[in-house]
Amino acid sequence: MFEAIVYSERRARLCALLREKGTKGLILLAAHSQSPINYPSNSYPFRQDSNWLYYIGLNEPDMAALIDIDDGQARLFTDELSMDDMIWTGPRPSLAEQSLAVGIAEVLPLDSLRQTVETRLGYLDDSHIQKDLLVPPLCRLETKAWLEVRLGLPRGAMERGECKALIFSIIAMREIKEEREIIEIEKAVGVSVEMHRSLIAALRPGWTEYEAAALVRYTAEQRGCSLSFATIATQSGEVLHNHVSQALCREGAVFLLDAGAEVPSGYAGDLTSSFPVGKVFSPRQANLYTLLYKVLRGTTAALGKGKNFGEVHTTSALLIAAGLKELGIMKGDPAEAVEAGAHALFYPHGIGHMIGLDVHDMEGLGEDRVGYADKPRSTQFGLRSLRLAKPLKPGMVHSVEPGIYFIPGLIDKWQAEGLHDSFIDYQRLKAWRGCGGMRIEEDWLMTEKGPRRLGPAFDKGLEAVESARRDI
Repeated sequence: MFEAIVYSERRARLCALLREKGTKGLILLAAHSQSPINYPSNSYPFRQDSNWLYYIGLNEPDMAALIDIDDGQARLFTDELSMDDMIWTGPRPSLAEQSLAVGIAEVLPLDSLRQTVETRLGYLDDSHIQKDLLVPPLCRLETKAWLEVRLGLPRGAMERGECKALIFSIIAMREIKEEREIIEIEKAVGVSVEMHRSLIAALRPGWTEYEAAALVRYTAEQRGCSLSFATIATQSGEVLHNHVSQALCREGAVFLLDAGAEVPSGYAGDLTSSFPVGKVFSPRQANLYTLLYKVLRGTTAALGKGKNFGEVHTTSALLIAAGLKELGIMKGDPAEAVEAGAHALFYPHGIGHMIGLDVHDMEGLGEDRVGYADKPRSTQFGLRSLRLAKPLKPGMVHSVEPGIYFIPGLIDKWQAEGLHDSFIDYQRLKAWRGCGGMRIEEDWLMTEKGPRRLGPAFDKGLEAVESARRDI
């Protein structure tokens, strides 16, 4: 949690942005509740709503806040812990102490939420939602239902419409990271690097993928962090988000680790490494990895202030197509192949996404709104999976994650249909189809002076990776 003035200033700026758009009324924010796994007192690990963390800062469940757009003043709604609660949870700072710590002077009981809204807006019914009682998109159904009960609204009231003025104001603020946020993200990236280094140095043939994922989690938790998303730790890298399994790690396979840390403040890191299960890559694997690392370096060299991230993606696609042509897998003009979408057989996802309080930052506000500013998105296979395609501004943090994949089912489908056979040499491709998938990912910040890679130095070149595997 930051200093109280940080949250007061953020709320004031949000209200100023809304007033500039001619928007009036109240903003309603809700904290998350505990989410039961299989019965009420057995809950998933608590994770606070990210918009709540950004504007309110308190990492406690079952709270609501009203912010008056006219003057930026906020009221906190929550209830004191009962003695029975404290027996199980231990003492907590008083509500007055908690609210003052985030710049809020007034704390009211949750039961007074509806009355407070009606004092300001008049009799409350669902016609007020997103008109003068503005609520950002809520990802949890139980949060929506909880608010509806507290406000005395009919079921489904929170589903009726969205306030674009509020959504785009939040995006405008959260996409530009303050220096204090960059420090937190860099901490998360630093722990993420340790998670990857620990596995690259330790994994042995015969381990299960679960054992690999367990070491990654241990490294994060040992440093007081949690995971920023469910770890991908697999030898089946061609399955982009493959679930961890009991599969045994095989000598000769390539292991793909996509994992990141979340620091206690909620900020995320997101890295991917690919490395041999044995000591070295096979010749074909080495050729592919060398190409992939060249794509990473060429793509990050293309980053620049004001550069549209869609153009950065195109750079990565051109480098992949040209490299696969050199290996004899693709043919023809690489630029024409990319324009036609032929490269997407081997590279079916985008080059990156924004990172912050969410590992896919603000995706709950709408991926197209965050990444495209609501502009049209390509429908072309591969390109349609690009999450960010707008100019890079100083303060934006994003991933760069090129990948090369050999997906047997997709190869067979395209070949049977003769799809892009003027750019893909299906006969020569047969020798490579067992190579699985590889991906490398780094986290980058755009500054006034240009791009800067976040976190400690982490050489992922082929020689560095194989050197780290020599002592297994």
